[in-house]
Amino acid sequence: MASIGKIARRTFLIGSAALVGGVAFGVYQVKKEAPNPLQTASGESTLNPYILINADGVTIITPRAEMGQGIQTTMAALVAEEMDLDWNDINVMHGPPAKAYYNGALLGLALPYHHYTDSEFMTGMRETVGEVGKLLNLQVTGGSTSTRDAYTKMREAGATARETLKLAAADRLGVDASTLKTENGHVITAGGEKMSYIDLAAEAAAIDPPKVDLRAKSAWTKLGKAMPRTDMVGKSTGTATYATDVALDGAKFATVRINPARAGMVSFDATEAEAMDGVDRVIDLGDGIAVVASNTWLAMQAAEMVDITWEPSTYPETTDGLMDAITASLSSKPNSVTRDDGDVEAAVEGTEITANYHVPWLAHATMEPMTSSALYTGDAMTIWAGNQAPVIIQQKTAEAVGLTPEQVTVQTTYMGGGFGRRTEFDAAVHAARVAKEFEGTPIKLTWSREEDMRHDFYRPAAAASFRGVVKDGEPVLLHGKVAAPSVTHQSSLRIAGQIPPGPDRGHIEGSADQPYAIPNFRLSGHLTDLSVPIGFWRSVGNSFNGFFFDTFIDEMAVAAGADPVQFRLNMAAKEHAASAKVIETVAEMAGWTGQTPDGVGRGIGFTYSFGTPTAEIVEVVDEDGAIRINKCWIACDVGTALDPSIIEAQMISGAIYGMSAAAQGEITFTDGAVDQWNFPDYDALRMHNTPKFEVSILESGHSIGGVGEPGTPPSMPALGNALFDLTGTRATELPLIKTFDLTL
Repeated sequence: MASIGKIARRTFLIGSAALVGGVAFGVYQVKKEAPNPLQTASGESTLNPYILINADGVTIITPRAEMGQGIQTTMAALVAEEMDLDWNDINVMHGPPAKAYYNGALLGLALPYHHYTDSEFMTGMRETVGEVGKLLNLQVTGGSTSTRDAYTKMREAGATARETLKLAAADRLGVDASTLKTENGHVITAGGEKMSYIDLAAEAAAIDPPKVDLRAKSAWTKLGKAMPRTDMVGKSTGTATYATDVALDGAKFATVRINPARAGMVSFDATEAEAMDGVDRVIDLGDGIAVVASNTWLAMQAAEMVDITWEPSTYPETTDGLMDAITASLSSKPNSVTRDDGDVEAAVEGTEITANYHVPWLAHATMEPMTSSALYTGDAMTIWAGNQAPVIIQQKTAEAVGLTPEQVTVQTTYMGGGFGRRTEFDAAVHAARVAKEFEGTPIKLTWSREEDMRHDFYRPAAAASFRGVVKDGEPVLLHGKVAAPSVTHQSSLRIAGQIPPGPDRGHIEGSADQPYAIPNFRLSGHLTDLSVPIGFWRSVGNSFNGFFFDTFIDEMAVAAGADPVQFRLNMAAKEHAASAKVIETVAEMAGWTGQTPDGVGRGIGFTYSFGTPTAEIVEVVDEDGAIRINKCWIACDVGTALDPSIIEAQMISGAIYGMSAAAQGEITFTDGAVDQWNFPDYDALRMHNTPKFEVSILESGHSIGGVGEPGTPPSMPALGNALFDLTGTRATELPLIKTFDLTL
C-alpha cells in the first residue's frame, strides 16, 4: 500500500490506512486510545494520528472535511500553535477513515438537556458520552462540532509532539530538555544551535510522548487571529482538486438516472442509448440506471434516451397532500416534550394570541453536483469523493461490491458545498457498483444538476401551532407544537439500520431549548411518518424551529405592546447572560430605536443553536413597490474565537443561506416527483440582492460554540419580522415571495 508520505509529495491525496483489530465494547475500550492509522515509509515519522514528518516538512492531518468553512485552517492552527511551527512551512491533508478520527462532540450534543444551562458536570457528561463515538467510528463533519471536538485533542497533539522532539534533541545532545526551546519548526539550544523537527523526527518517534500542559490563551500567537487560509491559494489559482476535478488515467465516465418519484423501476429499454457511438453500457441499478460512456456529456445524453417505466411513489403525490399529513401530526401523541415548565393548561390571565405556521421542503443545492470516482480491482477498491463521513463511505461502498471495509481506500477531496448533503453515501455507492462492472477501469460518475436537485435528501417540510399569553408587557405562557418527519430517524435507518431510542431532540431544537424565562413554557415535537427522503440540512431542526419560534416571539411582543428587542432581552436576561448580551449587542450595532422611517423595516431574530447564541437584525427597504434586503447585523458568542475571519465568514454565509431559503426556497411535488430541476427553479440570493453585513463576535469564555450553522436559523425570522415592520403583514409561511414582492 502507498504511504501517506509518498503520496503527499506528488498530490493532495492521503494514503491508505491500516486499523488494528476489530470493534470492542466496554468502558475500557471507550477510554483506550485509538490506534494510529498513519503508515510511514523510510525517512518518515508519525508522532500521533495528527502529525506526520518527512523530508517535505510537517504535515498536519485534519480529520474533518473542508467544504469552504475553513475548518482545516483552524485545525492546523490548533496544532501549529502548540508545536511552534512556521505557518508557511506546514502541509495540510484530510485524514483517512479511521477510529482515531472519531468526532467526540456529536453524541454529547444528543443528551436531552438545554445546552445553555450546562454546568461543569454536564459538560463532562457530554464529553464522556462523546467518547462512545470512538466505538462507532463516528468520523463525521457536521453539527458545527468540528472545532469543539478538535479544540483540546489537536492542541494536545501539537504540544506532545513539541515536547517529544525536545526530548529527542536532549538525548542527542546529552542535555536537560528544560534548557531547550522551540521556534518555527526547530529545537533551539541555550547556545543558539538549531535542530529542525525533520532532522529529529526519527528519534522522536521512538519516545513515549510525555503529558504536557497546554498554553494559556495569553500566549497564543496564531489562535485568536485571522490566519491565511490553507485552501485559499489552490482555490484562487484553480489548482485545488474537487471530486469533479479528479482525473484518472484510462477512466470511463458515468451518470445515473433514478426514479424521480423515489421508488423502484418496472422496466427499461436501452436500445437507442446503447446504439450511440461512445456508449459502453447501460446498467440496471434497481431504482434507475447508470450509463457508462467515453465522456460525461455523452453519458448524460444517453441516459435521457433510455425508455423507463417507473414505479409510483410510496408517499402522497402532491405538495398539498404531503403538507396535510404533516399538519395532521400536530394532533398526534408527541414524540418529545423536552421543555415543560409551569402549567400551560392552567387558566392564566392576560392577552391570548395564537398562530399557525408552515415551511416547505428544501434542497441543499450545492454548487458542485454529486460526483464520485472509483477503481475496483477485484480484491480492493479506491473511492475518490467529497464527503463528510469517510468511514460511512468506506463501509457502504465495501458492502455494495462485496469487499470488507479494510479493502476500500477513501480519498476525501475538497467539496463545492456540503451543508449536510455529503454525509450521504448514494453517489459513492453508485460509482462503486459501476466500477465493479468494469474491473480494473477507473469510473468517474457525475450526476447532472437535474438529478442532483430531484434526488436530494431534503430538509423536511414542517408545521407548527402556538398559543401564548402576555400580561403587563411580559410573556406568561407559551405552548408550542411542531410537526415534521424525523431527519434523525431516517438518517439512522439508512446508516445503521435502526432508530435510536428515546425522544428526537433534534426535531425541536431551536424552540424547546431557547434561553427564555417564561413561567409556563411547553414545547412538544410530533413526528410524521413519510417516506420522502430527508437528511441533514444546514442547522437541521433549528432551520424551521428558529423561524416558527422567533416569529411567534415577535407576535407576542406586538400583542404585549412591547419593543421586540426589549421583549427578548427581558426574557433572556433572567435565563442566560450570554444570550442577553448578544441581543443587546446587535441592537447597539444597528442603532435600534424601535422606530423606522417610511419605506424602511427592521426586524430582529434570535436563536441559540449549536452552543452559540446568535442575534440578527435585518433591514428591508421599499423601492417603488419592490422590497430589497438592505442590511444585516449579526452578533454571536462563540465562547472562544479561534479565527475571527473564519467565524465572520461563516456567520455571513449562514445568514445568506437562511435568507435565500426564506425568500424563495421551496421544493414542491407533482405525481410524487420534485418539480424543481435546476437553479432557475431553485435560486439563491445573488450579489445584487444580498445585504451588507456587519458581524460582532463575543467571547464570554463558555465552552467552544459552533460557527458553521448558527447564522442560519435567526436569519429567517429576522427577515420575516422586518417585512412585518415594513408592511404590517405577518409572514406565517415560507417562502416569503408568496406574500411579498421581493427584489430577486
